[in-house]
Amino acid sequence: MNVDSIEEKIRRIQAGEARLFSDVIRLYQQRIYLYCFRLLNSKEEAEDAVQDVLIKAYQNIGQYKPQADFVSWLYKIAYHHCLNQLRRQKFQLQLRKLLRQDVAVNSAEQMVENRLFSEPVSAALGKLDVEDRNLLILRIYEDKSFAEIGEILGVSTATARKRYERTRGKLKKAIERKEKQLWARVN
Repeated sequence: MNVDSIEEKIRRIQAGEARLFSDVIRLYQQRIYLYCFRLLNSKEEAEDAVQDVLIKAYQNIGQYKPQADFVSWLYKIAYHHCLNQLRRQKFQLQLRKLLRQDVAVNSAEQMVENRLFSEPVSAALGKLDVEDRNLLILRIYEDKSFAEIGEILGVSTATARKRYERTRGKLKKAIERKEKQLWARVN
């Protein structure tokens, strides 16, 4: 579906044709799920997140303004939802540590991710904060332009580009460090 037809569909939804939102769900559900999965590293949390994101989008469809790309608007909702989810997880983890109930168990998704990425890349990605990881996900996996990333993050295109370059540099250094550590272990 092209941008003009999705914008027309959104305009009709805003005018009261709520049933058309099922087309939006069909078009974007999988993309938003993959995005949430990459941010949250959990199949179950990503499934819940995509439902929450689409509900929020439907509830706030009246606030969408056509001057912004609809997909970017949807990703912005997903980003903020996942960021809040990760903050809650971090708080819960800190609370468990305080209560000495912390159990270190890798989820199935973490084990799959470790297999998908080489150990140095996986370790380096794990060291990035959520904002840096999000930049890489949007640019590499979601193939978003810097203008779209800027729209999603609420920053200028130039700022999005600078942050991405800085994050890419951090990732490269972290990968190189991990590779050196692995090489030292092998030799």
